[in-house]
Amino acid sequence: MTTTAPAAGAVAPRHHTPASRPSLLRLSGVELRKLVDTRAGRWLLITIGLIAAVVVTLQLIYAEEADQTFGSFFVPSLLPVGVLLPVLGILSITSEWSQRTALTTYALVPRRERVVTAKLVAVMVAALGSVLASLALAAVGTLVASATGGAGTWQLDGSLILNAVILQVTSVLMGAAFGLLLLNPPLAIVGYFLLPTVWGVLGEMVRPLRGPSEWLDTSKTMEPLFSSDALTGEQWGRIVVSLLVWMVLPLAAGLFRTLRREVS
Repeated sequence: MTTTAPAAGAVAPRHHTPASRPSLLRLSGVELRKLVDTRAGRWLLITIGLIAAVVVTLQLIYAEEADQTFGSFFVPSLLPVGVLLPVLGILSITSEWSQRTALTTYALVPRRERVVTAKLVAVMVAALGSVLASLALAAVGTLVASATGGAGTWQLDGSLILNAVILQVTSVLMGAAFGLLLLNPPLAIVGYFLLPTVWGVLGEMVRPLRGPSEWLDTSKTMEPLFSSDALTGEQWGRIVVSLLVWMVLPLAAGLFRTLRREVS
């Protein structure tokens, strides 16, 4: 029996170590970059900042001098920013399908739930950034007010900052939930603004719906977050119930649909 010796200079086969999957932190960083890489996302962020700046400027021009305080500059800027943040959440989710990049994204990261989680983390970071931007603009407004004869006081209840974080984060997550559920930018944007509005109108017009509307109309349940007064247990309960209906349920159903949808 003879054996064949390996030829001189033969190269032994290489054992490739499997590439490690990207961490959630890295995926979230990628999704944050995507928010500003697209033209729509970039201009939406610019518009949010400009609107907050306009609100502060209008207060400097038209508000009474006694009302030109840090808290008075901060709180009004939250509402217009909170209206536009959900659109950012929608675009973050639906851009994969509208721009047909889902095939590449889910080929690189086959576990779709990790991609969706990274997108949700990214939009929540953006929401936190919007709160910081509102605080910065309020600080600038207060400095200008103190230099031009306004009250310029810096007093701000810490609960307002916490309420602002809750308000903006839940707003952007509600938008992301509608984006996951509908996976179409125009349809998700229209659905997000239309359905709660229709429900609010019906709650005012139809007498039997007035009671449930107090618990399910987010324009009512989230209103106490704009005040520095301590929220009661019932107010927190209404917030939780409305978020279960308009955020958690669409988020769960949208995640189920996204995980099962065929990518083409």
